[in-house]
Amino acid sequence: MKKTLLFLLFSTVLGSFAFAQKAPQSPAMTAESANVKITYGQPSKRDREIFGKLVPYGQVWRTGANAATEVTFKKDVTFAGKSVKAGTYTLFTIPNQGEWTVILNSQLKQWGSYEYDKVKDKNVAEVSVKSMATDSVWEKLVITAEDTQITIGWDNTMVHIPLKW
Repeated sequence: MKKTLLFLLFSTVLGSFAFAQKAPQSPAMTAESANVKITYGQPSKRDREIFGKLVPYGQVWRTGANAATEVTFKKDVTFAGKSVKAGTYTLFTIPNQGEWTVILNSQLKQWGSYEYDKVKDKNVAEVSVKSMATDSVWEKLVITAEDTQITIGWDNTMVHIPLKW
């Protein structure tokens, strides 16, 4: 009887380790300020060439990993010069060398940018912002939310999207 109980206990402990989930490679992240909230999947560089290769120039990118990035504005905002109503939007970008197109789209709950061509008529803003090289390499994609700007940085590239309330 003791051997059976010991075996069951050992099997349960061993089974717990066997079925334990690993941390996701691209965890869900949230960046927030008083008026902006951004939810995105955070991919890692992992020795890959990012812009121009993994994220091709001139193509729509979900701006993160997994589900498309979503941005919530708690009140009306001027987004890099374009008026945008308060609400939640999907954030897409089209990276290019020296300049990115940043897109806000009203279709939520998108997986990646695979269906973008079907929903691009729901774009509420398309703006161009300069991209800049950074002095250091960022291993993970980082998106920050401030009330004056949204910053996207990964690998050796960064963009700032100005906000005015």
